[in-house]
Amino acid sequence: MGMDALVKTVLKEVGIREERYSLQWASAAEAPRFVQLITKFTTEMKALGPLGEAEGIAPDELKVRLQKALDVVSSQKVRISYGNASKAVRKDGIWTREHISEVINTKMEKAINSAFA
Repeated sequence: MGMDALVKTVLKEVGIREERYSLQWASAAEAPRFVQLITKFTTEMKALGPLGEAEGIAPDELKVRLQKALDVVSSQKVRISYGNASKAVRKDGIWTREHISEVINTKMEKAINSAFA
């Protein structure tokens, strides 16, 4: 769930709708749930249209923004910050999506902001 918070933060920073990313759990024994999740996500993506279209981003600008997002998540400072935030989550022992997102966003805010600067 920590990666979920990081990806959503980075997408928001580059102007891509959070709905374009979804992280869900389905075990091997939950084939109907898996089909339901994929069908729902596919329907939502079709409704949004091609990447960048719903966001009002031109194709050339989209490439620049996606490259920036890749550079940010690949930076050593952001990766180290993510590792430290993950340790904090484990130490807290609170496994709700809200808590994990809060810790990840709080602990990584400085690293992400400087990476985007």
